[in-house]
Amino acid sequence: MKTLIGGAIAAVLGIVGISVWWELFLNLLAGAVPIMLLLGGGLAIYLGFDELKDSWKKEDTTFDNPVKTEGSEKYKKEIDELKDEIKTLKEKKQKK
Repeated sequence: MKTLIGGAIAAVLGIVGISVWWELFLNLLAGAVPIMLLLGGGLAIYLGFDELKDSWKKEDTTFDNPVKTEGSEKYKKEIDELKDEIKTLKEKKQKK
């Protein structure tokens, strides 16, 4: 309830303040709007350039030939052996 009353008082004082100091409010607005546009535009340019740079990196990372790591053949052989072992275990289980 205190927040509601405080908000209502602040809104009334804001309306009275704008009506009394209307010309000063317009001067403040006239000075603040160009600065906000300048800062917002700079931020948009920075973010757009950063996104463009990321898209360039994605295009550069395509590989025609995948690089084989050391021991990849060893791991492939081990995987095949494990698959065979699983298959034999399944067959033994089904025979029981």
